[in-house]
Amino acid sequence: MTIYDIAKAAGVSACTVSRVINGKSGMSEATREKVQKLLDEYGYTPNETARGLANKETKLIGILILDIRYTFHIQIAYNIQSELLPHGYCSLILNTGHSDEKKVEAIRLMEQRRVDGVVLVGSTFECESVKNAIKESLSDIPVVMTNGYLPLPNVHGILVNEKEGIEDCVRLLVDKGHHKLAFVLPNSTRSNLDKREGFQTEMERQGVARESQWIYEASTSVEDGYQIMTKILKDHPDVEGVVCAEDLAAVGAIRALHDAGKRIPKEIALIGVDNSSCCEMCYPKLSSLNNRMEQLSNEASRILIDCLQGRENPERIMLYCTIQERETT
Repeated sequence: MTIYDIAKAAGVSACTVSRVINGKSGMSEATREKVQKLLDEYGYTPNETARGLANKETKLIGILILDIRYTFHIQIAYNIQSELLPHGYCSLILNTGHSDEKKVEAIRLMEQRRVDGVVLVGSTFECESVKNAIKESLSDIPVVMTNGYLPLPNVHGILVNEKEGIEDCVRLLVDKGHHKLAFVLPNSTRSNLDKREGFQTEMERQGVARESQWIYEASTSVEDGYQIMTKILKDHPDVEGVVCAEDLAAVGAIRALHDAGKRIPKEIALIGVDNSSCCEMCYPKLSSLNNRMEQLSNEASRILIDCLQGRENPERIMLYCTIQERETT
């Protein structure tokens, strides 16, 4: 059933039917009711693509994430999609991978799809190539970054004070008697480098020079967390605590400590970052830095909707972390 079929059945023009669908005036109430009755009777659904072409809107939002397998990021994408749906927006979620070339390619795809707005999930998008791609391809639509920011007039950022949060994690472990600490860095995004800086800064305050600190790198997976924890135990048998910059690696570290016969947290304490669902599923339950995933998602959705509806927002806002203690500290 098309708009023309409805018009023929009602004995009016297609233009009149269109005005009824879009809630516009210019007809008698009797005509409006007649057309609306037919629309309801036939279950007519407007073609959103065609309406978008006419209104210069697609009601489509692009959500770019680094790796769809990473629970924390896909949860943010899920929450944003859920918040946008009641406002009539559908979401196109795209997995970009690590390379700058793929990130730029994804941004150009968003331009081709004529999305109304874009959300970039994570500080991995905080790089010069993405900045230039936004300037070239998405300069006329709102872009919101979670845990990141780019200095462009159409970009808004929601940041999290993870550096200070990691400083708090180090102090917590030290206060509980764990002084010989190691840090596990998953990759060199701006967010993770901030976490490393927080660890190094607080360890310096505790009297450990930077060149003497135990810093390790491992990808974000349970397997990598297991392997790096095994290496830490080999390199530093006297280690008393570990801060993992992401929860999944910390879960793997817990397994490695179990296999090595280490008592958690009595001999070695452990803390992760993200406060993800896996913290409650491992044994013992993982203590973690809560970097406000739900609020991060809600703020990203709110700011994007505000921008789409012409309301002003600050370029950047800051959220503050808390530590969720469980059984590993």
